Amino acid sequence: MIFYARKFLEFIVTLFLVTLVTFATFQILPGNPATAILGLDADDAQIKALETELHLDRPLSERYLLWLKGLLCGDLGNSYKYQRPVAELVRGAAAVTAELAFMSLIMACILGAAFGLLCSIKGKSPAVFALELVNQFWISTPSFCAAVLLIIVFAVKLHVFPSMGYVPFMQNPAASLKSLFLPALSLALGSGAVLARYLKTSLEAEQKKDYVRTLRAKGLNRRQILLSHTMRNSLIPVLTTLGMIVSEILGGSIIIENIFALPGIGRLVATSISSRDFPLLQSLVLYLAAITVLCNFLVDLLYSIIDPRIRKFAFASGERK
Repeated sequence: MIFYARKFLEFIVTLFLVTLVTFATFQILPGNPATAILGLDADDAQIKALETELHLDRPLSERYLLWLKGLLCGDLGNSYKYQRPVAELVRGAAAVTAELAFMSLIMACILGAAFGLLCSIKGKSPAVFALELVNQFWISTPSFCAAVLLIIVFAVKLHVFPSMGYVPFMQNPAASLKSLFLPALSLALGSGAVLARYLKTSLEAEQKKDYVRTLRAKGLNRRQILLSHTMRNSLIPVLTTLGMIVSEILGGSIIIENIFALPGIGRLVATSISSRDFPLLQSLVLYLAAITVLCNFLVDLLYSIIDPRIRKFAFASGERK
């Protein structure tokens, strides 16, 4: 219990630091938000009135506390461009990005696990060597290049999946999954290839350990040892990679959502940057950073579930301190 309480406290402190860095970053950006909203033709009286409305005339620390209070209450301000509450815009776009990210993560895990297990079971063979070349190709290919290739093959040539557009899941689940298949696969190919590389390396390292030789001496074959023993022990370094993959998927979605015309967080980020919509952009950056911190927190918890020795080691370290 102490282990989980400590991890939760670290999670809360990290989130607080994320809000502090995010707010400070947007305060040092050049330009006056009031001038950006009203335009260069606005007179001084109009600019001062808007600065008062946006609390830009107050000290930096007071503005941060007001923003943090609004954040805790779910009030992120209004978008300059859309003239709508930022929380409403983020909530609508987050549902699309969450669906895309979840689908991409599932695909990446399936591809990575299948490749890693196959290479470990088959050992060294021409087929495994060919798969490693394909895996290296997808590791080296950016997600937007994979997206273009997939559009050409599956949308233009085969007419199997749409090249753009989004259907809400609650409206039509089958059409929704079909509209997200190519974007999700574009993100999953590279991430799955990285995951496969880590899993393969981790499995190979486990198979060289003494307990594996003991199991072989007892008569267990390669498949039995892999599925019953080495697989679980190999998941710790793979979980670390999984946390990084979630961040990579969220970052890659900014480009992928624009390529496939998906109304998600990535598209909002691009729009807010081009229109200098600071309240919207600041909230989006905070959202992406908070999701990344949350994923790393969940990975830490999964560590302790897969290997309980981590909890005991952390507790023993705390006792010694």
